[in-house]
Amino acid sequence: MTHLWVRAEQRLNEDRVGLTPKGAKALMDAGIKVTVEESSVRAIPLQGYVDAGCDIAPENSWSQAPTDAIIFGLKELPEDGTPLPHRHIMFGHAFKGQHSGKALLDRFKAGGGTLYDLEYLVDEAGRRVAAFGYWAGYAGAAVTLKTWAAQQHGKSCGSVGVYPNKDSLLAELSGELDATRSDRPKAIVIGALGRVGTGAADLCEAMGVHVTKWDMAETSSGGPFPEILNHDLFLNCIFARPGTPVFVPRDALTTPRKLTAIGDVACDPDSDYNPVPVYDRATTWEEPALRVATDPVLDVMAIDNLPSMLPVESSEDYAEQLLPSLLTLVDLDAGVWGRAAMTFAEHTKD
Repeated sequence: MTHLWVRAEQRLNEDRVGLTPKGAKALMDAGIKVTVEESSVRAIPLQGYVDAGCDIAPENSWSQAPTDAIIFGLKELPEDGTPLPHRHIMFGHAFKGQHSGKALLDRFKAGGGTLYDLEYLVDEAGRRVAAFGYWAGYAGAAVTLKTWAAQQHGKSCGSVGVYPNKDSLLAELSGELDATRSDRPKAIVIGALGRVGTGAADLCEAMGVHVTKWDMAETSSGGPFPEILNHDLFLNCIFARPGTPVFVPRDALTTPRKLTAIGDVACDPDSDYNPVPVYDRATTWEEPALRVATDPVLDVMAIDNLPSMLPVESSEDYAEQLLPSLLTLVDLDAGVWGRAAMTFAEHTKD
């Protein structure tokens, strides 16, 4: 019997989950065994999984799961170097030239396990079957606006946290923008036709921010793009890959510009294809903005688990998208799982 083991997230500020109790019940009705770990942080309460009939396991006990279990989580595993013998479904961040990804792949090679990277679950046409993009864009635009609002008081953006729902986020952000007593800033979103860009633009428009929306047609020239520097905010919603143009080059740090806040929602600072090479590391919930220039100021927001700021909405949205693929776990050699396994094999071959 196919066995899906939903692990607790071990990363700080990660409250999301990729399977709801309703989805777990659907999997069990389809003949898939579902084990759910206890979690001290998961936004969706454990009782729903109990009521659905899932087996319950202690928090962070996945390493002792039966070897035939498929371990399902979202974000990174603890970087302890241990071999990984299980099959894992998660965001591995290891296939796009990330320098930290090699260690993870080496652990799979050492243990004989397989990574089914959630970012590489694609249909026959190569489109991702599920993504957190909308809520990443939404939350990323919010934190970038918070960064801009703090700048108007001569400050850096303060820490951010989890919101019970989007309305509470909007209310807080509206108050911060009103307190600046300034006109709303102007923003440019690149990748505006995708889910990430749509979420970013929706948040900006909800706050009365004028948005310039660019996508592939506007960036096909390969740059440079002086228009970006003429906006107050730039929101990058295009994931790094070979051929991605550079949107804000290093010399922008010393070039006359209106731009003071960048939201790199895609957040690939350690990729060889980073389109925003003015910064070199992700930011955190405690320190959301990295100051990369002072005259004039330029701050970069690059938090890499933005959807967890709205964990209930983002979990429910993502789990609904992913469920049809999880229902096909009984055949890991075909469909999205077969394609994901081939991608893993391509990146781990000697």
